[in-house]
Amino acid sequence: MRQRTPLLAMACASVLLLAAGVQAQSVYRIVGPDGRVSFTDRPPENVPKGARVEGGPPGAGAAANSAALPYRLRQPATRFPVVLYTGADCPPCVNGRNLLVNRGIPFTEHTITSNEDIAALKSIAGDTGLPLLTVGAQRLKGFSDTEWSQYLDAAGYPKTSELPPGYQRPAATALAPHSTSVTPSNIVPRPELARPAPPPPPPGTRTPSNPAGIVF
Repeated sequence: MRQRTPLLAMACASVLLLAAGVQAQSVYRIVGPDGRVSFTDRPPENVPKGARVEGGPPGAGAAANSAALPYRLRQPATRFPVVLYTGADCPPCVNGRNLLVNRGIPFTEHTITSNEDIAALKSIAGDTGLPLLTVGAQRLKGFSDTEWSQYLDAAGYPKTSELPPGYQRPAATALAPHSTSVTPSNIVPRPELARPAPPPPPPGTRTPSNPAGIVF
């Protein structure tokens, strides 16, 4: 049993090195011409005509956060970015987040709250169990202090926090890109038409204001 930890650490390091060139996973939301929504963690190819693709790789903000890190953190954060997937009322998710925060690991957190988030998680992990941690391309399902620490060690992350003073962890965001309903700019609302005034009643007609039908 004493050899289990070093052997597992060596296995973690070997797997991470093989996956060093793989980028952090992104989620693409594809809305087909018929309105059906699907998710994939690979850049979509042969997208049907009329389909819409949303989401994609992390933007400049993630790159800027990595650039602000000290060298010993910037190297593993660039090669093996850490992403945590969490849900509400999930004590193991809290334990996993605390491990990353206490160790000073820069990470991105995605929350799973909507049906679209669940579908996106399933496309990445094959199931919907939480928490899920990815270190580079490696997926660690469920929280394990020992296993998570060994993968972080193998990826080259410092064992104690080396985050710069004033570092702010990015806020957690929903996993699935959510579309917003927008009125097309080429559609102008039609103005309400004024109703024409009714014609006056013929002379001698009894009305509420002239019940006797008197004509002058």
